[in-house]
Amino acid sequence: MPEFLTTPQGRRIAYHRTAGKGPGVVFLGGFKSDMTGTKAVHLQAWAEAQGRAFLRFDYSGHGQSSGDFLDGCIGDWAEDAIAAVASLTEGAQILVGSSMGGWMALLVARAMPERVAGLIGIAAAPDFTEDLMWAGFTEAERAAVMAGRLEQPSEYSDEPYVITRKLIEDGRNRLVLRTPLPLPFPVRLLQGTADVDVPPAVALRLLDHAESPDLRLCLVKGADHRFSAPECLDLITASLGEIDAVL
Repeated sequence: MPEFLTTPQGRRIAYHRTAGKGPGVVFLGGFKSDMTGTKAVHLQAWAEAQGRAFLRFDYSGHGQSSGDFLDGCIGDWAEDAIAAVASLTEGAQILVGSSMGGWMALLVARAMPERVAGLIGIAAAPDFTEDLMWAGFTEAERAAVMAGRLEQPSEYSDEPYVITRKLIEDGRNRLVLRTPLPLPFPVRLLQGTADVDVPPAVALRLLDHAESPDLRLCLVKGADHRFSAPECLDLITASLGEIDAVL
């Protein structure tokens, strides 16, 4: 059973925390994902074997946390992530963000850089509401969003993705690729070449835009957006080892 944290905004966030040595590792999941996914569970097992502190959690409206997914937006979920790091971890953390979680990790790093020791983006999707959703919509789809909501089929769920006007408009207030993005710690970006949800061009743009003393991008030929094959999971933990080696 998870434990729960009530955020300063009054949202009830479900989490699992593993005690251990630092720097701790925090996993930030993707859009409409939860903390029971393959990558999150794999990282917890790795942390337990290493005796490392580890945290995984569900954003509000996701998984076992409170709230309705359709009421949420990028700003809410970033607040959840900031509250989780602030309240449930000690010292500087290595943030591991998958897809939307990569954007969340960058927002956490912008809000509290002193609490970040390193960052790993797995198919990181900064600014996706604007650059992947809105930019790709037809005029009819944009009209549906502005009227309130747009439903699109999802290959990851029987339920459609519902994109709300709130999600798009709030996302515009959280963009990170339009202004300087200092990341004063080691960063590893992991990206599959067969990712059709967040294409490699996003990782290349982030690589070019961010300012870091140690920033590397690893492209994995044939890997898809899930990035959950055994060799991909091993690459995530190897990247943690790389960051550990330079801290």
